[in-house]
Amino acid sequence: MYESFYDLSKTPFSRDIPCKDLYLTPEFSEVVKRMEYVAKNRLFAVISGDCGTGKTTALRCLSERLDPHTYKMLYISESKLTPTNFYRLLLEQLGILPKWNRAEAKRQLQEKLSVMYAVDNITTVCVVDESHLLSFEMLEEIRFMLNMKFDSISPIALILAGQTELWEKRLGLQKCAAIRQRIDIQSTMNHYDRSLTGGFIKHQLRYSGAEHDIFTEEAISRIHEYSTGIPRVISKVCTNVLIYGAQNRFRLIDDHAVATVLECEFS
Repeated sequence: MYESFYDLSKTPFSRDIPCKDLYLTPEFSEVVKRMEYVAKNRLFAVISGDCGTGKTTALRCLSERLDPHTYKMLYISESKLTPTNFYRLLLEQLGILPKWNRAEAKRQLQEKLSVMYAVDNITTVCVVDESHLLSFEMLEEIRFMLNMKFDSISPIALILAGQTELWEKRLGLQKCAAIRQRIDIQSTMNHYDRSLTGGFIKHQLRYSGAEHDIFTEEAISRIHEYSTGIPRVISKVCTNVLIYGAQNRFRLIDDHAVATVLECEFS
C-alpha cells in the first residue's frame, strides 16, 4: 500500500524480518548470547520483560543460531499449560506417542532426553513461552523436571520466557523459592530509550530500501513518547503513520502527522 509511494522494496515493520536483518541492540545481542551459553551448558534460564519488548524474537534468533545437528529446540506456548499437556507436547515434538498416564509420559520424556544426550550427543533446549501464565502446579513440575539427574548435570537446557509478572506474581513469591534458587541465568528485555527508538525506525526503513529519511526527528520523538520504547508498539504506530502519509502524499512525515494518526487510530 505505502511501499510503492516511499519507493520501498520490502515492508519495513513486518514481524517476519530475517534474524540477520534485525535491529540488534547491545542488550538484545547480549540476551541471545546468554541463551546460547544456557543451551551449551544445559542450564536453567529466565527471560522477562513487558509485552512487545522482543523476548520471542530473541528466542527465534537463538533457534537459528543453534546447530540442528547438536541441539533440538522444543517450544511451548500455552495459556493454560498443565503437567500432563507439558509432557505430551514435548514428546510429540520429539516424535513420540505419549502415554496417557502422566507419570508414564514423564518417564518417557526422561528416557528420551537421556538417550539423546548420552547416545546421540544432542542437547535438548526446552523453551516455555508466556511463562507468566504458568500455574504454581506447573512451576512445581518444572522444578521436579530439573531434578532429573539428582542435581548433577542435566541433559536438557530449560528457558522460561514471560512478561514482567513472571517475577512479580510467580517466581518472586516465597512459595517459589525452591525453583527460583535453581535459576542459573536471568535476563530482562527493557524498553528502548529515545536514541534506540530512532535507530530502530531508521534501521527498519533502510532494510526496506529507503534511501532518505521519511520521519523527522520530531516525529520519531512523538512516536517514542507514545510507545514508551516498546518495539512492537513502535512498529504498529510507524505502519499506520506510513499508510496515512502515503494516502496524503507526505514525502516527509512530521510530528503533526504522527499526532493525527495517534488521535484517530490509537485514542
